[in-house]
Amino acid sequence: MSIAFPNRSRSYDESERRVRFMGYDGMFEVKFFVGIDTLAKALAAKLSSENEALSAFDDLRKKILEAAERVYGKSKRSNMFVLTAADIQ
Repeated sequence: MSIAFPNRSRSYDESERRVRFMGYDGMFEVKFFVGIDTLAKALAAKLSSENEALSAFDDLRKKILEAAERVYGKSKRSNMFVLTAADIQ
């Protein structure tokens, strides 16, 4: 099966300074994370708050989901991934 992202929700993890979103492979839930530094680099901007990180994620959503699909497709079907700036390019 392939990964799908039917739920547009995302949340900010303050302690890890990253945005979390979920994908689904059939009935299996897969966690994805994008660090605030990765988002900042992708936008060539400085991000310092939860709202800025979530807005950056929303601005980059298409690229992020495409990257998540590629990373997941190359994996051994792990249930957690951290996307990097190289993944999002």
